[in-house]
Amino acid sequence: MPTIDSGEMTARVISDASRNATLRDVARIAGVSVSTASKALNGRKDVGEATRERVMQAANQLAFSPNALAQSLIAQRSGTVGLLTSDLEGRFSIPILMGAEDAFGSDMTSVFLCDARGDAIREQHHLRALLSRRVDGLIVVGARPDVRPSLGQDLGVPVVYAYAPSDDPDDLSLVTDHYGGAELAIDHLLTCGRTRIAHISGDATYGAAQDRARGAVDRLKRADLELAGGQVFFGAWSEAWGRNATRELLRRAPDIDAIFAGSDQIARGVLDTLDRAGVAVPSQVSVVGFDNWEALATNSRPPLTTIDMNLQQLGRTAAQRLFAAIAGPPKSGVEPLPCRLVARESSLPAD
Repeated sequence: MPTIDSGEMTARVISDASRNATLRDVARIAGVSVSTASKALNGRKDVGEATRERVMQAANQLAFSPNALAQSLIAQRSGTVGLLTSDLEGRFSIPILMGAEDAFGSDMTSVFLCDARGDAIREQHHLRALLSRRVDGLIVVGARPDVRPSLGQDLGVPVVYAYAPSDDPDDLSLVTDHYGGAELAIDHLLTCGRTRIAHISGDATYGAAQDRARGAVDRLKRADLELAGGQVFFGAWSEAWGRNATRELLRRAPDIDAIFAGSDQIARGVLDTLDRAGVAVPSQVSVVGFDNWEALATNSRPPLTTIDMNLQQLGRTAAQRLFAAIAGPPKSGVEPLPCRLVARESSLPAD
């Protein structure tokens, strides 16, 4: 009968432990969450030295090296992810979800979709249900593009926030570049030869409204121009506000030659008032909206030039970032994605 010396036996035990140990085992022995263990093993600076030492000791005890982290995550994959939204009826969340689902489908990943309807208690209920199904990760889609509370760092799976960024800088959030989108709108109007440009936007409590206003004002400043009308006209995200604000704008600055609207709904109201006032679009005043809501933009008279937020691409990118986080160390911070201009007949060059 062959004999095995003690050195060979020790090597075999360590080899078996390394092959069978998981990140969860390391976290359990170290007395920390899976996400904290992951951060410690990957040298993240937001882990205390004492905690890092416990995690490293546990990893050494199990012969679990940081190089095995990606393999352990892949080995534990269930092939499912959770999509948690707060607004399935919204025009903005559905394209994001469609883009994410397309990306997951190409990877043969199954998706559990949950709608919290803006209710924090319902969101926690859905979160527990998704985690109980051992999903590999989560994408959280907000109802409006403002900062939302983080789900926390101790869920045991990676999370990507889309459209509405998390309030925790350690989370990864993908957002629309509203500031850059506004710059695109003003760039286009300047290219059309417009110099007396006004901005009518929506609810000033929305971060997106403020970002779009800053982008417009800053781009005009770089062109040595100021906003026509002397201010940003904040109000409601509605056609009615677009009509009312345009009437006031024409009273204050009758020589305007362009209006950048903060949404396509507002832009429709702008077009209505200009038409009733006998102001020709685009020969006298060019109009640009924001959102590329095709039902509104293509049926406007004239068809509306607008900024598209590329929401389906935002969803696809969120899925790609989640895949990367499942396979390796998660990223953090806020990642803005660019918009694009869709030119139509409401913004032809000045005569």
